[in-house]
Amino acid sequence: MTKDINSPEHNDNRNYDYSGIESEERKEYAVISEFIDEPSDIIDLGCGNGSLLKMLLDQGKCKRAVGIEISQSGVDISAKKGIDARLGEIDKPLPFKDEEFDLAICNVTIQMVMYPEILLKEMKRIAKKQIISFPNFGFYKNRIDMMLHGRMPKPMIFGYYWYNTGHIHQLSINDFKELIETTGGLEIEKFSTVFHNNSIKDTLTGMFPNLFCLLPVFLLRKK
Repeated sequence: MTKDINSPEHNDNRNYDYSGIESEERKEYAVISEFIDEPSDIIDLGCGNGSLLKMLLDQGKCKRAVGIEISQSGVDISAKKGIDARLGEIDKPLPFKDEEFDLAICNVTIQMVMYPEILLKEMKRIAKKQIISFPNFGFYKNRIDMMLHGRMPKPMIFGYYWYNTGHIHQLSINDFKELIETTGGLEIEKFSTVFHNNSIKDTLTGMFPNLFCLLPVFLLRKK
């Protein structure tokens, strides 16, 4: 029997290979853009193929675009887009001065690093404000899937298996708020969800975000 090369057995999102993926559009990009009021010096930690920074550059919201990425293919593709892309790990001390940037972004990556608390502390150090998004482990479909099947929830890992996903530190919205408190010196300025354009779902998500929000986006600032 021939196996599907696009099946989870043949995929592995731990290799971070962006070859052939020159650009992408994600729903949370628009939310992140709305959080940025004026042209800013921005660093994207875990910038992937640089699609988010390229969009912000095109919109005139990014004066200086710096990206840090663990994948050489991501660095190469980002550089072609005019981004100062550098190879490196984002959950270690970063080679930047205190408040060198107006904004540090970590989009759907904090759950993939070994030391999320160090990542958050470095974001606080090198930037005046921080934008962080992540898949919410407390999302109701994950809870139901875990309850019914007693295994790692499939909605959480987006078609992969527990052993070949890059998600190593799953967290909920409540977990993230606890991390902010533990880290200290940061507070939530804005919070948004990637809306469904459905009044009932949007209302429920607004009332109970930890239950109904799949992908929260936070704007943080220093206290």
